[in-house]
Amino acid sequence: MPVRCTLAAPASILYLSTLSCCHSVNLFVKNIAQLVTVSAHRKRNKIGAGMRDLGIIREAGVLCRNGKIAWAGPMTEWNQRLPEEVGEFDASGMVVLPGFVDAHTHMMFAGDRSAEFGMRAEGATYQQIAERGGGILSTIQHVRSASKKDLKRRTARFLNEMMRHGTTTVEIKSGYGLDMDSEIKMLEGITELRDEEMMTVVPTFIGAHAIPPEFRARPAEYTDLVTQKMIPYVGKKRLAAFCDVFCEEGYFGLEESERILREGKRWGLEAKIHAEELTPLGGAQLAAKLGAVSADHLEHVSPEGISALRDAGVVAVLLPGVSFFLNHGYAPARALIDAGVAVAIASDFNPGSCMSFSMPLMMTIACTHMRMTPEEALTATTLNGAAALGVSESCGSIEVGKSADLIVAEVPDYRHLAYHFGSNLIRKTIKNGTLLEF
Repeated sequence: MPVRCTLAAPASILYLSTLSCCHSVNLFVKNIAQLVTVSAHRKRNKIGAGMRDLGIIREAGVLCRNGKIAWAGPMTEWNQRLPEEVGEFDASGMVVLPGFVDAHTHMMFAGDRSAEFGMRAEGATYQQIAERGGGILSTIQHVRSASKKDLKRRTARFLNEMMRHGTTTVEIKSGYGLDMDSEIKMLEGITELRDEEMMTVVPTFIGAHAIPPEFRARPAEYTDLVTQKMIPYVGKKRLAAFCDVFCEEGYFGLEESERILREGKRWGLEAKIHAEELTPLGGAQLAAKLGAVSADHLEHVSPEGISALRDAGVVAVLLPGVSFFLNHGYAPARALIDAGVAVAIASDFNPGSCMSFSMPLMMTIACTHMRMTPEEALTATTLNGAAALGVSESCGSIEVGKSADLIVAEVPDYRHLAYHFGSNLIRKTIKNGTLLEF
């Protein structure tokens, strides 16, 4: 049975049978061999060559007070006596980094699609899988029939496993209900988890994820449902921070996407957009036009789209796990970074196209298949990921005043996180100054 552990920290309920915790939120992490701060000196994100500047301090320490970072620097500069209420953790020989920020997931779902993985391995196409009852429609059916309690229980397990792997902030999208009741059920579950779990959770509404089967012959009516019923309810109840849309041929075109995102903004939901995943439709330019916080996927982004993202300051959220899992083209990370676009990396953890939430694995794929350096990949999974969620003022780097979200890796150098793949190298996770014991 899971153990319920209540901590003296914000968002303090944690469920995991093998996870215990230190009750203090005042902690001094000392003798750190390599402290990777990813400091941006209070800037929202890093771009260009700045993505390689990790602000590394050797033989360092970090003081966490009341869930925040109170001091970080070389141990030679630490000359204070610790108050009795501050615990200590000796990180000798270890690397300490900011907690990972996973800025794009669809991790609340029901059902299982492992059979589709076998079908795909045998050569079945997406259309063939859909014709056999698989694909997103399978997940929609399972989510619609699942209770909110069941959806929350499964998602909570994922959250705790993610924290084992170093993720301390995550976005969770709706989008597997695609009717009024099921989308609200998902968002209520996500917001409840936000208030109950140790993980920082950012909810996103994506009722415009696909056209549900009952509206297949009348997609315009479904867009009306999203804009006239779903978004006003979500906005009034404050069930999400963002409104997202899958802008793609056969899903929601540019005109429909703009209408949905503008309505979302009218109700206080900032814009995000699934853009250019399958075709260069112009979703990147739309993201720039609307001042979206992020444009995600971008496997087929055009040079004009890259320029538009740069000029508008839109964060490009790249999803290497999807390209790896589906064996299709990768987003042009090198072109985006060299053009001056802030690039983030996320897992897109979901049952159909990336059944992995390991951010170090996403870093490995980004370095081996997308021509990113380990430094760029680390910035992309921390500070720039936080920028893609609009929370980089409070997390994503180790700077005084930010949340004390740290991870301790038992490696000789930060590059091992991408280099040594296939095993979990995170030994400790510190969330809001609380040391979690696995």
